[in-house]
Amino acid sequence: MKKVYKVLLIDDHPIILEVYKMALMNAGLSIENTAFKIETAENSDIALKKIAIASKSDGFDIIFLDIKLPPSSDGEILSGEDIGVEINQLLPNAKIIISTTFNDNYRVQNILKNVNPDGFLIKNDIDTEELVEAIKTVIFDPPYYSKSVIKLLRKQISSDYLLDKIDRQLLHELSIGTKMKDLPDVLPMSIAGIERRKRQLKEMFNVEDCEDRELIIKAKEMGFI
Repeated sequence: MKKVYKVLLIDDHPIILEVYKMALMNAGLSIENTAFKIETAENSDIALKKIAIASKSDGFDIIFLDIKLPPSSDGEILSGEDIGVEINQLLPNAKIIISTTFNDNYRVQNILKNVNPDGFLIKNDIDTEELVEAIKTVIFDPPYYSKSVIKLLRKQISSDYLLDKIDRQLLHELSIGTKMKDLPDVLPMSIAGIERRKRQLKEMFNVEDCEDRELIIKAKEMGFI
C-alpha cells in the first residue's frame, strides 16, 4: 500500500510551481510505495485559506514556502516568513521547505530563527535533482540545507538582534510612505516607541543618515521589505 504525502506548494511563480511538481513526481518514482497529493497556492491569501482548512482536517505533510511573497490583502501577512510562523502554529506536524532568492547571512539567520524549517533552499542553487534530494531528506532525515545556506551558516557574523513582526511592519509602512504621525494607527506603539525602534534598526543596519530613505534601501537589500 502506497504512503501518500499531502503537499502544499506556495509560490507566486507558475514556472517554479511546475519545477516543484516535476521534482515531487521524480521523488515519488525513486521512493518505493510513495506518492504525493499536491495542492498549490499562488498568493498569501490562498495559502492562508488552505492552511486554515487543513488545520481542521488531515493537514499537510510537506509545505514548500516561498519567502518573497507579496503581503496579504489585509496587510497582516507581510511575507512568506509570516506564513511560516502561521504554519508552525496551525500545522505543527507539517514539514516546511523554504525556498528563497535571499542569500544574505542576516536574512537567512532571521528566517531560521522565526520559522525553523525542515529544509532551506536558495533558489539559485536548486535544480530538479537537488529538489528530489531535499524532499527525500526532509521526509526521512531532516533538515536539508542547500550549499549556499550551509556557507552562510558557517560565516561568523553576529545576529543577536532579531527582527520581530513589529520591526518588519514598521519597515513596510515606511517603505510605502506612511507618515510618522499616522504610524501609531497601524502599529501598537507610541510615537516615542516608534522612534526608538527606528534608531535600533538604523544601528543594526549601520545606517547613519537621519532620514529614513537609506534605512529603507538597506532593508530592501537585505530582504526585509
